[in-house]
Amino acid sequence: RRLPKKGFNNTAFQDFIEVVNVGELNEAFQDGAVINEATLRESGLVNRNCDAIKILGTGDLSRKLTIEIKNVSASAREKIEKAGGSVAA
Repeated sequence: RRLPKKGFNNTAFQDFIEVVNVGELNEAFQDGAVINEATLRESGLVNRNCDAIKILGTGDLSRKLTIEIKNVSASAREKIEKAGGSVAA
């Protein structure tokens, strides 16, 4: 190949999503806490620049939490509601 390979690259336009697991929320917050982007940044669970935050269902949850983040997986939503919390999105 004499000419370099050139073309469109989509990495500059890719969204970066920060992931937080339910088990991490259980360790970092007390009962009745309201979880949003600001509280996640204060606790140190999210500290990088990101386009979105997503809550995933890995781990166990025993605390009643109110989640104010719109990206929540189905398994995380189930665990949060089973523990007595709510997802307001």
